[in-house]
Order: sequence, then structure tokens, then C-alpha cells
Amino acid sequence: MKRYEAERKFLKSNFNEFKNIKTDKAKGLPQPDRVKPYDLKSRIISLPAVDPEIIKKRDIYQCIGDRRSNRLYSEEAISLEELSYLLWATQGITLTNKAGITFRTVPCSGATHSFETYLFIMNVTGLDKGIYRYLPVEHKLMFILPIDDIDRRLDTISLDQPFVPHFTKKSAVAFAWSTIPYRSEWKYDITAHKKILIDVGHICQNLYLSGESLNLGVCAIGIYDQEAVDNLLQLDGEEEFIIYMAAVGRKRVLQ
Repeated sequence: MKRYEAERKFLKSNFNEFKNIKTDKAKGLPQPDRVKPYDLKSRIISLPAVDPEIIKKRDIYQCIGDRRSNRLYSEEAISLEELSYLLWATQGITLTNKAGITFRTVPCSGATHSFETYLFIMNVTGLDKGIYRYLPVEHKLMFILPIDDIDRRLDTISLDQPFVPHFTKKSAVAFAWSTIPYRSEWKYDITAHKKILIDVGHICQNLYLSGESLNLGVCAIGIYDQEAVDNLLQLDGEEEFIIYMAAVGRKRVLQ
């Protein structure tokens, strides 16, 4: 049991230790960018306004009860309207106060929001295959990289899935959430990392429930090649790296 000790300690609250630390925020160091900047010359795609009329299941009780990790997808595309809704549900900004703090559709420790959303687009109506990044302030997509064989690349990155092998490449889109840890470290120092892991769980659960409300299949991906996915998404692997992934597609109707 000794080999578990350090990781179990990580799971516990270390608030008493935090009380004795002077954080970078307390030192008066500048706050890091709240959202990742981008080249204004990039190809930007406007997303449709979020439309509640596309929701198929409006009963939250039913959505919670029906939610499953679904790994079986049809070949039917999902719409840009559906993708817009899923992005809003997972990282959408609902309010920005006078201090520039964003309030989103998911809870986050101290509104630090250390996450960025990247997308492996394989079968979304109106979008080319490739890598995209969600711009939550503008509610738009930034096109990063065209990849014709993106399903194969995703399959390689997501390694050997234990229940349904190779299911990720059959999805319509895969979400990949990165963390920029210093956004939280600036405020919470060594206690930031547990908070980051808790907060990314909120994001994925919202994807599950919003996906279920559209009758889409969603499955979280915790097994992936860290170096390969960071390299493909052009992340340095230290100041920003992928922390969680999830596949989304139309549910396959079993005969």
C-alpha cells in the first residue's frame, strides 16, 4: 500500500498548507491571460447562435437517468448547430463582470478557468476535417490544421481502448481539453492541481448531459498518448497540455 501513499495524499485537502503560502497573486504578480490569444489572421468560423429548439430531451431527470458512456456511433454527421450547443454547454461564457472575470456554464475554482477546448472534427456538417480550437469569448472556432486522415490519427492517439477498440475514430468529433496550469497556480499555488482535475470533471459531465439532451452518444477518454496529442495540437507539454478527452457521435441503432 506504500506505493499509493503519495497519490492518496494528493486527493486530500491541503488547505492548511496553502494558508502559509504567499501566492503569485498575493505577491502582486500579473494575472496570466484568462483566455489563450490567437493570431487575428487565423481562419475563424462563426458558430450558430445557441438554439434551445434543437434539444430533443428537455427533462433533466430523463437526461441524467439515460446518460451512459456510448461508444457505438452511426456514420451520420452532427450539425454545426449541435456542436455550437455542446461547446456552449461545456465552456460557454454566460457573464463577464467589470473585473473581466468570466462566469461560464460550468463551475470552476475561483473562476480561474485553466482550460482550452480543441476539437478533432471528423464528421460535422459544414466543417472541413481537421483540428480546431474553441474561442469562448467570441463563441467561434479557429481552424488550426487540416488533416484528411484525422480519424486514423485520433485512433493512434487514443491507444488501446479496453471495451470497444477503435471507437474514437468512428465518432463525429472528439473534444480535447487542455489545461494551462498557471492560470490556477497564480491564485492557488500548489493546491491548484487538485482543483484543476475536479473542474475538468465538471466540463465532461456537462458534455455528457448536453449530448444526451440531443440524443447523441458521448464517451470520455482517459487513455491517450500524452506526447502525441500535445505535439499534434502544437502544445508545449509543460505550460499547456491535454488533460482529458471525449468522443461524440450519433448513437448507432442496434438491430
